[in-house]
Amino acid sequence: METTKLSSKGQIIIPKRLREEYNWQAGVEFIVINTGNGILLRPKNPFPETTIEEVTGCLTYDGPPISITEMDEAISRRIREESNVRR
Repeated sequence: METTKLSSKGQIIIPKRLREEYNWQAGVEFIVINTGNGILLRPKNPFPETTIEEVTGCLTYDGPPISITEMDEAISRRIREESNVRR
């Protein structure tokens, strides 16, 4: 367990090992959450922004083409199966 101190300006230094592990560079913004026992720091934007062009095609499908109707039916079937399991 590592420790740090609160400065007179209200600043806390996050240990280098953690900054490197999470790849946090200077200027990263955090959301501060009061947990009741202390605080939780969560990056405001944990992932870099991407465009649809950058992610299109990252999930490949090798089967035959499936229609929207077939997709809707499969989703409905799965929802019915899930609701039967919960009963």
